[in-house]
Amino acid sequence: MLKGISPIISPELLKILAEMGHGDEIVLADAHFPGHTFCKTVVRADGIRIPDLLEGIIPLFELDSYADPLIMMAAVEGDSLDSSVEKRYMKVIKKFAPDAPKVKRIDRFSFYDRAEKAFACVMTGELAKYGNIVLKKGVTPVCG
Repeated sequence: MLKGISPIISPELLKILAEMGHGDEIVLADAHFPGHTFCKTVVRADGIRIPDLLEGIIPLFELDSYADPLIMMAAVEGDSLDSSVEKRYMKVIKKFAPDAPKVKRIDRFSFYDRAEKAFACVMTGELAKYGNIVLKKGVTPVCG
């Protein structure tokens, strides 16, 4: 265990977050997402819900300020979104990044294309439909 780092963040996930550079993206995927089909690097976080992961990741992770740093899948025609999913995510994100912009929604196949190019994908235990979210890493500020 390390001080100041949530125990929900596995050593493998911590390494991936540290290796990511400005503009790299990580997918926090719901339990239904075909992560092993679309993503070259997959980390398992079975049983862990995305808001809990966000609670551990966002304090360590600078969101990109030059491009949309928060991307979620739009509902497929004929489907509807549960607005409480995005609200739960944003509540955690805003706690640590109060200036974070709104989530950008993109269609299903654009989301899959984005996942293929992502640095990594975290397969979670999130059960919410359309519960996937992409985080784009920004430039970490200089401390001291």
